[in-house]
Amino acid sequence: QVQLVESGGGLVQAGGSLRLSCVVSGRTFSNYAMGWFRQAPGKERDIVAAISRTGVNRYYTDPVKGRFTIARDNAKNTVTLEMNSLKPEDTAVYYCAADLRTNPLGVTTSPAYDYWGQGTQVTVSS
Repeated sequence: QVQLVESGGGLVQAGGSLRLSCVVSGRTFSNYAMGWFRQAPGKERDIVAAISRTGVNRYYTDPVKGRFTIARDNAKNTVTLEMNSLKPEDTAVYYCAADLRTNPLGVTTSPAYDYWGQGTQVTVSS
């Protein structure tokens, strides 16, 4: 049984920062490409950032480039999302996800992930 547990969400003012963490248990973490998604009310779940198994390759959606950083620590089974210069439009539930099928250097930008966390709310006030 694979479990993903997110933490670090909360309420922050525009311009502030938050750091999301996702701890993965149940299988070998370094076998997964990882991703962060977000879903705002009434909208689809969209990719925010993704990272390959070893962390060599990373992807960011355009609205967060230069503000967000995805990283992973395979020794701690953890993937993080550092979010700076937050904007009200970043408000959403953020989910981490694990993909077993992507090749070792690949990142997955579609929602076709194998496992998902329960989500953590991020609210940015103006």
